[in-house]
Amino acid sequence: MSDALNELGVHIEMKRPDCVLGWDVSFGELNVDVAPSGIAAFIEFLKTDPTCKFSSLVDITAVDYPDRARRFDVVYHLLSMYQNHRIRLRVAIRETEAVQSIVAVHPSANWFEREAFDMFGILFSDHPDLRRLLTDYGFRGHPLRKDFPTTGYTEVRYDEAEKRVVYEPVSLVQEYRQFDFMSPWEGAEYILPGDEKEGAK
Repeated sequence: MSDALNELGVHIEMKRPDCVLGWDVSFGELNVDVAPSGIAAFIEFLKTDPTCKFSSLVDITAVDYPDRARRFDVVYHLLSMYQNHRIRLRVAIRETEAVQSIVAVHPSANWFEREAFDMFGILFSDHPDLRRLLTDYGFRGHPLRKDFPTTGYTEVRYDEAEKRVVYEPVSLVQEYRQFDFMSPWEGAEYILPGDEKEGAK
């Protein structure tokens, strides 16, 4: 299987040197690093090339690397049912950079790209309807970024007096911000069975 994937990697690099920045085979999948400017044309090539035939878009997601200049990797998973191969594409982009939408090539990318926008704040140029998908319209921030606070910024509740949903800033009392990492066995005021033998030595 890895021989076939290595041959496929060589074929793809030879056919599209303008898009392929590098590739490797790991865990039974071909991984290709792609230049951001050519992602839509490259995915169309993978779909139509007779050696590839990656006709099924499985997923689009992202990975956040806050310390990198190119903060996000946009990750595409594609499947070729004809050749029984999987491929993973990685596109490294800056926080303010937009990546080209592939909805024109794979219509199913519509909601995947909206989810990546909602969760990571990644912009997709030429997307037909780029808006939040999983969070509320007034939601602040992007929950899967590593700098997003685990408590969020606002809490939502139904106010019985106002008969509507209200948004309030998150307020945690100080006790919930302090964690005692002491083992439950440390500082115990009672003697466990067998502990009396320790003192008898």
